[in-house]
Amino acid sequence: MTIIKFLTLTLGATAFLSAQSSPIRSCGKPLHPKTIVQNDAPSGTVSKENKIQVALLLDTSNSMDGLIDQAKSRLWNIVNTLTTLKYNGKAPQVEIALYEYGNDGLQDENFIRQVTPLTQDLDLVSEKLFALKTNGGSEYCGAVIRDASMNLNWDGNEKSMKLIYIAGNEPFDQGRINYKETISKAKSKNIYTNTIFCGDRSEGIQSFWQSGATIGDGKYFNIDSDKKVIYIETPYDVKISEYNSKLNDTYVYYGSRGSEYKNKQMVQDKNAEVQSASSSVERTVAKSRKNAYKNDHWDLVDRAEKDADFISKVKESELPADLKGKSKEEIKKAVAEKSAQRGQIQKEIEVLSKKRQGYIDTEMKKRGNPEADDLGKAIENSVLELAKKKGYSI
Repeated sequence: MTIIKFLTLTLGATAFLSAQSSPIRSCGKPLHPKTIVQNDAPSGTVSKENKIQVALLLDTSNSMDGLIDQAKSRLWNIVNTLTTLKYNGKAPQVEIALYEYGNDGLQDENFIRQVTPLTQDLDLVSEKLFALKTNGGSEYCGAVIRDASMNLNWDGNEKSMKLIYIAGNEPFDQGRINYKETISKAKSKNIYTNTIFCGDRSEGIQSFWQSGATIGDGKYFNIDSDKKVIYIETPYDVKISEYNSKLNDTYVYYGSRGSEYKNKQMVQDKNAEVQSASSSVERTVAKSRKNAYKNDHWDLVDRAEKDADFISKVKESELPADLKGKSKEEIKKAVAEKSAQRGQIQKEIEVLSKKRQGYIDTEMKKRGNPEADDLGKAIENSVLELAKKKGYSI
C-alpha cells in the first residue's frame, strides 16, 4: 500500500509541457553535480533546447495519507529545486506529471490513473494533488511505470532530464507487468526511474524497490512517510509573502475561462498557505520564476511574451471588464506596464529567496542535514546527482 520535499533543492527534473487543464484519461495507447558549478546567468533566460521533466507516481492506498501530505507540503520546494538548475547558463523549462496508483476507487484493471500530463500548469498540478484521496487497493508498480514511460509526452532531446519518482510501501514486483522489462525500456529512452520506499530500508531492498532503481539507473531511498515535514522559519518569509498579492495583481486574464483560471490561482495560494507558512513562501518563490510558472493559456502578459501579435488578435469579449472598450494600443500599453511590474517584483523576490535559502542551508547543517528525512529530501539528492551527470549547474 502504498513523495516530498518538493523542497528547497528538489527535482531538478521536469519541463512543464504546455498546460492542459482538462482531466486526463487513466491509461491508453503509447504516444509516440553534488559538485555543481555556480552560475549567475539571469533566471529569466529560458532554454528552448531542453527540458526537465518529472513524473511523480504516488501510492494512494489506505496507508499512504502521510505520503500524500508530504507531497502537498513539498510540491513548491521541489519546483524551486528544479528551477535552480541551468544548462549552458539557461534555465530549462520544467514540466511535471502526476499519477496515482493502488487505489480501489480507480476504474482501471491495474488501479492506476494519470492525474495530470507533463505540464507547465503548476496550478493544475497543485489542484489535482490536493484533491487526491486514499483508498485501500492493490499496488502494481510495473503497471504504473509502464503507463508513465509510454503515455507521457517525454522530450526526445538527449540533453533533457527525464525522471520518474515512484513512492509506495508494498512489494515492487506485484501485478502482471514485469517491472524489470518496463524500467529497462524506459531507460532506453533516457528516462531514469527512482524509487522511494515508505518504510524500513532493508524491507524495501528485500521487496525489490532497490532493484527497480538499479535497473532504472536511478536512486533508491527509504523514508518515514508518517514523519511531519520540518519547516524552518526565516527572517525573509514575511516579506516574500507580502509580494505574492503584488505578483497576482500583474496577471491579466483573457478567454472564456480566464477568470476561472485566475480564481484557481488564488485557491492554490490558499492551499499552500493552509499547508504551512513555509509552503506558501515556496509557492510565491516558484511563481516568480519564468521557467516554472507559465500561464500563457489564460494570462495576457505571458501570452504576449510568447506571441507578440496576440493582443492585436484577441477578441474584446475575451477581455476583462477594465480592458473592454480600449484600443489595441491601449491594451498593449497596459499589458506592457503589468509585464514591467512583474519583472521588478520577480527580481526582488529572487534576491530575498537566495538569502532565505542561505539561512535554511545554515540551519540544516546545524541539525545534521539528514540524508533522506522525507520525500522532498530524497528527490533533491537524486536530482542533484543526475544533474551533475547530465552537465547541469546550479
